[in-house]
Amino acid sequence: MVTGEMCETGEFKGWSTWKDEPFEYDTAGPFYFRVDEKGPVCAFRAERKHMNKGGVVHGGCLMAFADFSLFGIAHDKLHGQYGVTVAFTSEFLSGPPEGAYIEARGEVLRSGKSIIFVRGLITADGKPCLNFSGTIMRRPPRNS
Repeated sequence: MVTGEMCETGEFKGWSTWKDEPFEYDTAGPFYFRVDEKGPVCAFRAERKHMNKGGVVHGGCLMAFADFSLFGIAHDKLHGQYGVTVAFTSEFLSGPPEGAYIEARGEVLRSGKSIIFVRGLITADGKPCLNFSGTIMRRPPRNS
């Protein structure tokens, strides 16, 4: 998740996205990434397609976004390499409503030769909604 396609218009103009990731872009997202003065940040706007019957963002959507965010937070430790999530945990703190600005920030706890440990927090309009942590394993890219 080192390179992406720059958004040219809309709310996320200037952010990167990965249109070649069909699940994260078309199905669960679209999700966006950039680095600002505070470090890596990932975000999306909660739309109707992200909601559950209870009127809040579906937990599966938040977990998919957290998984995307693991790689955003660790982007500078991947050094252009491919990685896969090998462990993931999360705790739900609140349910974001439709229209909320969803953001993830975090930190790399440790980066070794083949494993990167990451933790983060997702907020909805500044209110904590999901705490997460995960482990990324560097892997050679699959040949298509």
